[in-house]
Amino acid sequence: MGKSAPYEIVYFKRHKNDDPREAVPGSEFLASCPVAVRTKLRAVLVAVAAAPPTRFSGGGLWEAMHGTMTGFHEIRVDGPGRRHYRLFCKLDTAARGRGPLLTVLCGATKAFRTEFSDADYEKVLALGREYLSRNPRSLA
Repeated sequence: MGKSAPYEIVYFKRHKNDDPREAVPGSEFLASCPVAVRTKLRAVLVAVAAAPPTRFSGGGLWEAMHGTMTGFHEIRVDGPGRRHYRLFCKLDTAARGRGPLLTVLCGATKAFRTEFSDADYEKVLALGREYLSRNPRSLA
C-alpha cells in the first residue's frame, strides 16, 4: 500500500500485562467529551484517514507534533467554555498483518491559552511506547 492508501482508524488497547483493566484510553476520552466535540473529533478522524493522513490539509485540525513529540499527531477541536480538546494519534505502517493504521492513543483537554505540561506529554509518549512494543498491536 502506498502513501495514497486510506488508513484504518483503530484504538490502542492497553495490554493486560501493563493494565489489568485493558483500558482503551482514546475511546474512553472520546466518550467523556461533550457530544458536539465528540462528533467533530470523529469527523476529523474519518476525513484524515480517507485523505490519507500524509495528504490531509485541515486548517489546523490535524497537526504533526514536534520536538519530543515528533512522530505523533494531534487532532485539535475547541469546545464549550473555550476548552481545547486534543486527540493524540500515531500513524502506523508497520503493524503486522494490517494495512496502514491511524491509531488513536489517548486524548486530553486544556484551558484556553494554556499549554500541556511535560508530564502530560510524557503520558502520551509512554502510551506510544507501549503501543509500539507489541506486534501484532494491542487494539480494541
